[in-house]
Parts: sequence; structure tokens; C-alpha cells
Amino acid sequence: MKYCPDCGNILEAKWIDGAERYVCVHDDCQFVHWNNPVPVVAALVSHAGKFVIARNAKWPKGIFSVITGYLEQNEQPEQAVLREVKEELGLDGEIKRFIGNYVFTAKNQVILCYEVEATGQLQINHELAEFKLLSTEELIAYNFAPLKITENIISDWKKLNKPPQDQ
Repeated sequence: MKYCPDCGNILEAKWIDGAERYVCVHDDCQFVHWNNPVPVVAALVSHAGKFVIARNAKWPKGIFSVITGYLEQNEQPEQAVLREVKEELGLDGEIKRFIGNYVFTAKNQVILCYEVEATGQLQINHELAEFKLLSTEELIAYNFAPLKITENIISDWKKLNKPPQDQ
């Protein structure tokens, strides 16, 4: 971003609150570009006793992950994740639980991940190139590299499903 969206003057880099921010040079303008992260939702989808992972149409062959999408204006994260499951997989979903939140610094995103149980006829849309259906054991053993966030999601999901230890 080179120009102030409020007054049109040049922005310059300054250190504010411990980070480099772009600030308007005009004395009467108070604009600061905070570069806040973009909210994204993710769904670990179970369907007919298997887990669905998919490859985005823009990704290289062999790279699979959970279903993701952007949170839209005035949308609750729970609504967004169910909308993404419907749009990308053609499935109706029900949220089972919140898995966790994850910072994806490479794209300046914060990802809110849910476990979703889905029903219906699985039909991927144009955003996805292919999908795989995995058993619980296959999901846990699957190599999601280089997607460390997906590995973290599955690890956290596994911890949530671990039976409690005897006291």
C-alpha cells in the first residue's frame, strides 16, 4: 500500500506498537495501516465414516488439507465453515466442536478450525482439484507436509479425541 485510503497522501513506514506500520504523512490525517490478519475458517470434515481432505485446484499435486475459506462480512465463523463445506463439497454439515485457532504468518491469516460432520452427496466444486477419503488411522498417519498448520490441526483434533486417563 503506497497511498492513504483516507486522504490520498503518501504512506511511510514507522515503528508503532513494536511493529513497522504504514502511516499517512499528512499532518491532519491519522491513518495507520495496521495490517491485521485476515480471518479464515477451516473444517475437518467427516462424511460416511471417513474424513475428507482435498487439494486446492491451485496447489501442486500431492498437497492435501482440510476444507478452508474466508470469513465474509457480517458472518459468524460457524456459519462460514458450514457455508464452505456446502460450497466446496456439496455437503450439509453440523459442527461437532471447535478444534482451535492457528496463525498462518505467510499469508497474514488467523484460521479458526472446526470439526464438521457432513451428510449428502459429495461433489467438489471448481476450487478443488481432487479429494481423498481417509479412515481415522489414515488421517492420523497422513503426511501433510509441507502444510505444518494442517499437521497441527490433526494433532490438536487427536488430543481432543484421546480417551481420558484413569485417575
